[in-house]
Amino acid sequence: MKTRKRFGQHFLRDSGVLKRIVEAIAPASGDVVVEIGPGEGALTRPLLERVERLSAIEIDRDLAGRLAGEFPENRLKVHCGDALDFDFSTFPKGVRLVGNLPYNVSTPLLFHLARCAGHVRDMHFMLQLEVVERMVARPSTPAYGRLSVMLQTCFRMRKLFEVPPGAFRPPPRVDSAVVRLVPSEPEDFPRFDRRIFEDLARQAFSARRKTLRNALPLKPQDYAALEIDPKLRPENLSPADYVRIARRIAG
Repeated sequence: MKTRKRFGQHFLRDSGVLKRIVEAIAPASGDVVVEIGPGEGALTRPLLERVERLSAIEIDRDLAGRLAGEFPENRLKVHCGDALDFDFSTFPKGVRLVGNLPYNVSTPLLFHLARCAGHVRDMHFMLQLEVVERMVARPSTPAYGRLSVMLQTCFRMRKLFEVPPGAFRPPPRVDSAVVRLVPSEPEDFPRFDRRIFEDLARQAFSARRKTLRNALPLKPQDYAALEIDPKLRPENLSPADYVRIARRIAG
């Protein structure tokens, strides 16, 4: 089937890679599994060999119709729509999310999924390698940024393995990787205002080359109380530092 460029479609075809993904997910028969962007069903079929029922979210009407026609609804429920608009809390708590995410909307989609982190058991996604490296990056490294901070306060993440362009049709111009996201434990971070935190991270990394005193809305006494050097740059602070700052701003 012809791919549609506006949906960023690159269909995974490599059977060895598909097997590794399913093994990494290790789905049990009764798991509630939702696949984002099933495309032509290359991952859908091996998943349905392991689970009793699967839900899928597909924006392409033609692909959604083909998959819905291939499997009975009691095995595969296809939701035709945009995952960016989907309310994942409608699935039972402990849902497992999987998929080969469209690379052209992967970052906003990850931010959207982060808001339901407490509702999921885990997530396994194929993404552009550069995005995965940003997700798992440590402070003071070139890949570390807003995406790192936002997701690391929601998930414990691990890059599982890399995938070359030749595993897809058509081949993307970038390397890819599979990443696992598991929601953080309550003890990982103290409670904080997520809206303030998101605004703080956005403001900090829009001025990442500035020092903190010029990038953040803090006073000298705030830096002293937080024991943070105002001459550092946004990329030097850990996710835990940003949580402490957000709690300070919230008062």
